[in-house]
Amino acid sequence: MRTQRLCIFPKDVQCITGRSERYGRKLLADIKCYLGKQPHQFITVGEFASYCGLDVEELAAYLED
Repeated sequence: MRTQRLCIFPKDVQCITGRSERYGRKLLADIKCYLGKQPHQFITVGEFASYCGLDVEELAAYLED
């Protein structure tokens, strides 16, 4: 059984969007602010997908590869 990651990192955002890693850090910071999370808390795949309007299953499948 493979384990699935639960969290999104700036490098993931870079691969998903094709933008820079710096953009990924800014986007994750914006999502944290939008969700009212503290800076040390993580963003989940579901939260990222919901914020960006992506399908959770497709995003999870993309991150598995």
